[in-house]
Amino acid sequence: MTRSLLSALTVCGIAELDIQTTRGVTDVLSLLDPDMPDPPGFAAWPRHRRTLLRFHDEIEPKPGIVLPAPEHIDAILAYGRAFERHPGDKHLLVHCHMGMSRSTAAMAALIAQAEPQTDADAVFERVFAIRQRSWPNSLMVRMADDSLGRGGSLVMGMRRLYGRQLVNFPTYGQSLRSIGRGVEVDMAIQA
Repeated sequence: MTRSLLSALTVCGIAELDIQTTRGVTDVLSLLDPDMPDPPGFAAWPRHRRTLLRFHDEIEPKPGIVLPAPEHIDAILAYGRAFERHPGDKHLLVHCHMGMSRSTAAMAALIAQAEPQTDADAVFERVFAIRQRSWPNSLMVRMADDSLGRGGSLVMGMRRLYGRQLVNFPTYGQSLRSIGRGVEVDMAIQA
């Protein structure tokens, strides 16, 4: 197996940004709500090594919501290609508000792009190894699957991860339903 260009990877939420400054992180991809101020922890990384995209962690249209869109996925994938070209040792941190949904969807897209030979289940196993509290945003994964020409395999891998997560974290289902993401709970495949 070839060594991945994405070998040092971290996913976290805003509350964990401060502790990441001592872990050798070189590059940061931030996925935040449009109206959220930049976290103070950003000051730890030079501007040229961090990228900020702004959209809400939603999967259905609602008033005042900026849904993830194909241009956001394109920007995430372009970021991944640029990151891979940087010389030297690198450690990529991807974060969103909680480090659970947008960030894990982006991480799955980046891994799937960098390792096209890796099957979808292995992509999501790697995401889970990076961030056990993962529940990737299904809209983002669907768009990444389309952009990468994965023929629905990433969506199926995500659904199997959802099924495992409902076993690992039984309260996820109720919590997700309460915030309008029940469709994702219904997508879960018990494996």
